[in-house]
Amino acid sequence: MSELKDKIRADLTASMKARDKDTTGTLRMLLSALTQEETTGTKHELNDEEVLKVIAREIKKRRESADVYAENGRQELADVELKEAGILEAYQPTQLDDEELNALIDDAIAEVGGEASMKQMGQIMKAATAKAAGRVDGKRLSTAVKSRLN
Repeated sequence: MSELKDKIRADLTASMKARDKDTTGTLRMLLSALTQEETTGTKHELNDEEVLKVIAREIKKRRESADVYAENGRQELADVELKEAGILEAYQPTQLDDEELNALIDDAIAEVGGEASMKQMGQIMKAATAKAAGRVDGKRLSTAVKSRLN
């Protein structure tokens, strides 16, 4: 079993004992998403890397929902979504700063080789995403790669 999933379960138990409704609800939703991921398609237990992908996907959902709520004048609902995203972010690895991100992109460009152009964006993104391993949001990575190639 995944160590990260065990930590999430332990944190859920602790939040229930502490009567922290926000954390309890968020972790229950996360465990539900993890269980769904395990049971759809090829049934298998998730490893830590796959758990991180599910966490990143759930954070992205929360941020997108918060944006929609904020655009429609429902800031109180947007705040709830952002709070849930913040709870989930505690389970992600430390995010890369701009300097580390640029170094990672340079490594990916060197790995792909040849003339770095927009034609190679897909290959560079694939290499950079593999190197980042959940330490950077896909949208931020894509934006940084595009600015590097232009």
